[in-house]
Amino acid sequence: KRGIWFSNMLPALRSVSTSFFGRGAFVQSGRCVPKRLILRSYASAIKYSKDHEWVRTEADSTATVGITDFAQNQLGDIVFVDLPDVGSSIEKGATFGAVESVKAASEVYAPVSGEVVGVNKAIKDDPSIVNQSPLDKGWFIKLKLAPSAKGQLEELLDEAAYKKHCDESAKH
Repeated sequence: KRGIWFSNMLPALRSVSTSFFGRGAFVQSGRCVPKRLILRSYASAIKYSKDHEWVRTEADSTATVGITDFAQNQLGDIVFVDLPDVGSSIEKGATFGAVESVKAASEVYAPVSGEVVGVNKAIKDDPSIVNQSPLDKGWFIKLKLAPSAKGQLEELLDEAAYKKHCDESAKH
């Protein structure tokens, strides 16, 4: 089964020049790396806002933004997503879109500043993708990061801090 790519693999796995190599491992830079290590580094590259948005930076100074699994769980079945136009500039903390579910409607806030260079048209056509895959196929926008974004990224939460934030929010 060498060299077989599965269509549902995380895009990050493709982007790091990694190929599938048998049971539970990938070949990366000539080394066999267990899948769990690759997946852990993929998750650790994501930063989170206290408003339940996530941002994943890419090597080319772009970032992908979406809502977290916690947010989609709280909203319930998502039935509508409003996204900005490509070319729009957004500032950290500003509203850039909205999500409507059978339970509620919620604005979506930018975790960092940048220019919108891509939107996920698939979630406009089928908003349930956000429920099914919020950190992968359910992304909202791609940004070209503003110069101020580096400092803004440092202010966001890592996975452990975000989990703690969610646990505390659930208690209230």
